[in-house]
Amino acid sequence: MKYTKDLSWKKGITVKDIVDQYSSVGYQSTEISRASDLITKMKKEGAKIYLSFTSNMVTSGLRGFFAQIIKLKMADVICTTVGSIEEDIMKSKGEKFILGSFRADDQELYENGHNRVGNILITNETYSNFEAQMQGYLLELYKIKKVWSVTDLLKEIGLKLNDENSFLYQAAKNNVSVFCPAITDGSLGFHLFLFKQDHPDFFVDVIEDFKQIIFSTTHDEKKGIIALGGGVSKHHVILTTLINGGADYALYMTTASPRSGSLSGATTDEAKSWGKIKDDADAVTVVGDVTITFPLAMIKSLEDLSDEGILKEF
Repeated sequence: MKYTKDLSWKKGITVKDIVDQYSSVGYQSTEISRASDLITKMKKEGAKIYLSFTSNMVTSGLRGFFAQIIKLKMADVICTTVGSIEEDIMKSKGEKFILGSFRADDQELYENGHNRVGNILITNETYSNFEAQMQGYLLELYKIKKVWSVTDLLKEIGLKLNDENSFLYQAAKNNVSVFCPAITDGSLGFHLFLFKQDHPDFFVDVIEDFKQIIFSTTHDEKKGIIALGGGVSKHHVILTTLINGGADYALYMTTASPRSGSLSGATTDEAKSWGKIKDDADAVTVVGDVTITFPLAMIKSLEDLSDEGILKEF
């Protein structure tokens, strides 16, 4: 039987020390500790790790952390939403996102050309610059070939960014596939539409992309999921594991509730009813803001793996 223990501070305390203490604090603190142990177990047992995240996380300062995780070989396949692609490119080109307030006057922000994501602001000018960049990229891609799968298109763009803090660049450099099933659900989709008006033989093949993610693993391979947030990126990954016998490990980090029946709020237990996660899978759900929970769990895991000589250094 395990009992709660009081958290204590000492000068110079590390993230690893804090998350170790979390294991006996209770509530979501204990789940963060379990999540960290699960990430470590996935890596040590040689699982193919599928990392999914939604675009708001790249809007935040997690973008460079994702790039670092890819560089450290802690993610084998990425699945995300189109805003992540757009904002990774924007930041690679030097665009700065403004820290604002959750209580901002949104009508005033609109009049001043600012778009709010939580307490982060993106200017209209940033989107205008992105449009010019994308039309140039698409023309270069069109000259190479006329039909692209999404992941092949994103790899080619990633190689052009040359930014160590870009997850697209790190994925391209480290041969990690980036899938974006809802490629048209954003500014990039609109630019693809505009480009196709002048180049009708240009195609982005989402069916080929689905084939590529389905065949990215097998029934026999151990599979681990780290799903940050929900939506289409989470479902694309767990559907892949369903078709290939279910995931052996699953970590969900979310703020969504299961009470509405949404996929974003669906628990790992619910996933077992579909066969997306194996009946005996190691599974953890952490409820809370991913900008807080994920760095704590991942950094502690990186420390543990580094101490054991397993982590590939830079």
